[in-house]
Amino acid sequence: MSRYRGPRLRVVRRLGDLPGLTRKSARKAYPPGQHGQGRKKKSEYAIRLEEKQKLRFNYGVTERQLLRYVKKARKAGGSTGQVILQQLEMRLDNTIFRMGLGPTIPAARQLVNHGHITVNGRVVDIASYQCRPGDVIAVRDRAASRTLAEANLEFPGLANLPSHLEFDKNKLEGKVNGTIEREWVALNVNELLVVEYYSRKA
Repeated sequence: MSRYRGPRLRVVRRLGDLPGLTRKSARKAYPPGQHGQGRKKKSEYAIRLEEKQKLRFNYGVTERQLLRYVKKARKAGGSTGQVILQQLEMRLDNTIFRMGLGPTIPAARQLVNHGHITVNGRVVDIASYQCRPGDVIAVRDRAASRTLAEANLEFPGLANLPSHLEFDKNKLEGKVNGTIEREWVALNVNELLVVEYYSRKA
């Protein structure tokens, strides 16, 4: 399944607030579609599927990519759900978004894909690059890149910078100081249900 490029508010109405997907909020509080206002009880499978879909749409990953993250997390040891969240949060496109250089994760991904971002002095155009503690992330030193970044910084997607990141607005440069802690994950998701969803599928 390819990356979603359809109406974003439709997804927000179905799954709830997705800070990485869009800054807009839905005016209607019920899901879209003809039967959106019905009170049909959700099955356990539907609840787990929704939690999984939250991760997919918020972080902009395909089903295949998410499955790969789940398999890596199982091998890593510790809490599988938290490791999945850490891997998604430490992606370069999400890190750029959390620094305020992109209003949404898709916008941050575009910055990366178009070669506006450097990691440790080298241009990295792979949005799924896993940031590590010690990585220095900066806007490329050219007029077009700096203009884009400065315009995005006027209206950042999320106000608070997570504790594992630092960012200098004047230099347009940031640093990864560690791995993100669970409390700093902005998305309201139950990662245990995501793990359960994939354990039943496997």
